[in-house]
Amino acid sequence: MQRKHLLAGVATAGILTLALSACGSRTDSAGGGGGENAEGGLVGVSMPTQQSERWIADGENVQSTLEELGYEVDVQFANDDIPTQVSQIENMISSGAQALVIAAIDGTTLTDVLQSAADQGISVISYDRLINGTENVDYYTTFDNFEVGVQQATSLLTGLGILDENGEETGEEGPFNIELFAGSPDDNNATFFWDGAMETLQPYLDSGVLNVPSGQLDFEQAAILRWLPETAQERMENILTVIGDTKLDGVLSPYDGLSIGIISALTSGGYSADDLPVITGQDAEVGSVKSIIAGEQYSTIFKDTRLLAEQAAQMVDAVLAGEEPEVNDTETYDNGEKVVPSYLLESTIVTVDNYEEVLIDSGYYTEDDLQ
Repeated sequence: MQRKHLLAGVATAGILTLALSACGSRTDSAGGGGGENAEGGLVGVSMPTQQSERWIADGENVQSTLEELGYEVDVQFANDDIPTQVSQIENMISSGAQALVIAAIDGTTLTDVLQSAADQGISVISYDRLINGTENVDYYTTFDNFEVGVQQATSLLTGLGILDENGEETGEEGPFNIELFAGSPDDNNATFFWDGAMETLQPYLDSGVLNVPSGQLDFEQAAILRWLPETAQERMENILTVIGDTKLDGVLSPYDGLSIGIISALTSGGYSADDLPVITGQDAEVGSVKSIIAGEQYSTIFKDTRLLAEQAAQMVDAVLAGEEPEVNDTETYDNGEKVVPSYLLESTIVTVDNYEEVLIDSGYYTEDDLQ
């Protein structure tokens, strides 16, 4: 199997440009009308879990950014328990929160509590995961989740040698054996990731360049509830039993935590570190970046949560100043009750070739973090 390394310099430059512009907008907002609204104002921040380092970082970044703008911040983590998240949001409302920033565990379960928020005039920012089934969501900020799926599939094709570093076809005909994993079915983002990836992979599945030995090609078959690594590991173990001696060349994984579970199943199933399939990921978590450096995981998608936190804070600041936050998408994110005005950020493919430039040079990690 021929592996080609993926370069993402243009996308990296875009991330750095966004970072600079975001820092500039923070300065403007902190010195404007938002400063007056911020004094003594409470903002509730509800995050889904502390079981993922990504969400811990999100909570810290949102809190620090809002505090720099002068707000009092109540950050709560619900540990993937829906009643806990609802109760925490209720407490934020009763404590006098002026705005809520919510990354939902299940985007369909907050209708009643958000009605309570609306009744008290509390603004709601949906953070990274779209809240569905309610009109009481004012704005949404996330990454271009369809494009994230495209990037995951593109990096898989590049790692297999089907595409070169410029995204051009190399003439490789395979067939390459791959398996497909998807995110949690109660997370609206998971279907965007899946749709972007499958649109990219489908022509190669149709032509026979790619083959899925298990035959599990549907989202429902590939989905991993709550994004749990142990569930991904169990599913991969079951797939290895089903496909027998068939050698896998690649695995589409939508999240680094799942990738770790998949790698555990593969190594337990007889694969060595030197012959692991091309495995994708998302979130550039420390463990997976180390795995990429070690040559185990092939790629991850870096979503700079500093910029996401910055955008969420700017939305809160604008709303509480009586202004309209900046958005760049008013068509895509229909939650079943309304199309939620959104701001989409860019993401970057990370491999062993560019992790230093993207992750260390940008200050997201230090070299010691990845030792």
